[in-house]
Parts: sequence; structure tokens; C-alpha cells
Amino acid sequence: MRETVHRHLGKVLTGAALAAAATAAMVAVTLPGTAGADDSGGAGGGTRAAGQAGQGPDDAPPGVVEQPPAEGEQGTGRDPLTGDELKRVEKIAVAGQLSVTGQDVDGGRGPQRLSVDLAEPEAAEADDPDAPRRADVTFYDYRTDTLVTRTVNLRTGKVERTGTQRGVQPPPSRAENAEAARILIAAPLGAGLKADYRDATGGELTSPDQLELTGGIYQAAPGAQPAVLDDCGVHRCVRLFSKVRNGPWIDTRDLVIDLSTRKAAALDRG
Repeated sequence: MRETVHRHLGKVLTGAALAAAATAAMVAVTLPGTAGADDSGGAGGGTRAAGQAGQGPDDAPPGVVEQPPAEGEQGTGRDPLTGDELKRVEKIAVAGQLSVTGQDVDGGRGPQRLSVDLAEPEAAEADDPDAPRRADVTFYDYRTDTLVTRTVNLRTGKVERTGTQRGVQPPPSRAENAEAARILIAAPLGAGLKADYRDATGGELTSPDQLELTGGIYQAAPGAQPAVLDDCGVHRCVRLFSKVRNGPWIDTRDLVIDLSTRKAAALDRG
């Protein structure tokens, strides 16, 4: 049965209607990667950065001694990364200057983790059954709007490569979707979303935890958005597909949250 509520800035939708619209409307850059573990809001696996990569700082700041994390359970060959490997590789990848200078989605110290993937073997190691396992750990540094990918050798526990890119936007993580919703709920443009939530549930929307969220990256297109969103693509901008927990969808497709500036805007309607 189709649910009907008053049209605010949001709108309660049936699941089928929103799913079809989301497929056509959501703009996300999905980067190739191997199956590992990620925190993305979608149903897929992790992401890997593609394109030209630069070198970034790997050393810890003076006076800081990083203790190597315990190895724990180890996988073999092309087996998925174990839980112990995931914890270990993330700690190794974020250590050093990045942990001090980076900034996450809510302004905390250290970059925002996006994904951890089992890395492809080096070309010379393709047929070597004893080749070392490596992991690609991808972060987003909100201080510089930079995607950072670090390749960690699980055998040696060392970062072998650091790649940095700007203007490359993998799909948002669950933490980023939640922060986008938090920004929207607090913004004047969130009034419609809150009114629709009230119509659907009889309660007040105060937290992202009350919603089931899926997010897609919004890339600016000339003339297709208000000027406040012109930097989306360089900035990390998210469109949310919102659902009341155990309830109906609420249409928030016309709203974009710029996580880099922490501002929300409504798309111009054609």
C-alpha cells in the first residue's frame, strides 16, 4: 500500500519507487578493488583509488614511537583479510604524520577510514604461492580534501606505498552517511525531513540512528545545481536515501550535504 503524507522538503515513498529512483539519480564513483572489509554505506565491497598517485608522509612525528600491533590470526594466499589482519593493517596505515595532521568527517584528529582491501600481488609475484599478503587502506583527509591510499605489507608490517589524490570520491562510508544526516537534521533544510518523519511515526527525528541511510557521492555539473555546490567533486558531497527504521522511505534526493564545508543545499529543479 502506498503511503501518503503532506509534501514537505522530503516525501514518504514506497520502497520500490525510491529504489528505482535511486538507481537513476545517485551519482557515485565506484573504484575497482578486491574483496576485503569496508565501512561503505552500500552493499558492495571495498574500494581502491585509481589514477595517478603521489607520495605522502609515512614517518611518525619526532618523539613519537609507534609500537607494532600484534599479528594475531593470519590469512594465507588470496584468502580474505582476517579480523586480526584488518585491525593490524589499519593501525599500521594510519600511524605517523597522517594520524596527527589528518581530519575525519566530524572534525576529529586523524583521517576518515573508507575501506581496507586485499591488494593485488605484484606482477613478478603473480605465480608465487609464497608471495607476501598486502592490504590497501583508503582514507579521506577532510583537512585537505585528499584521498589517501596506503599499501601495507602484512609480512613485514611496513607501509610500502602511499598514494594521494584530489577530486577522486569513492562511495561514502556509513560514518559519513550518518554525519551527513546529522548535518541535515540540524540545518533549516532538514525541516521537511523532520516533518515527514513526524507524519510517518508520530515522533521527533533528532538523530541519524532513527534512520536507515544509503548515500551516494554528488558530483557538480555546470548549471545543474546552486552555486554553493559547485565544488562538489573536489569537496566530498553526499546525497542521502533515507528510510525510517522499520518504516517507509522519505525522499531526500533533492538535498545535498557538502561534508567538507558541513553545509546542506537543495538541488535546482529543472
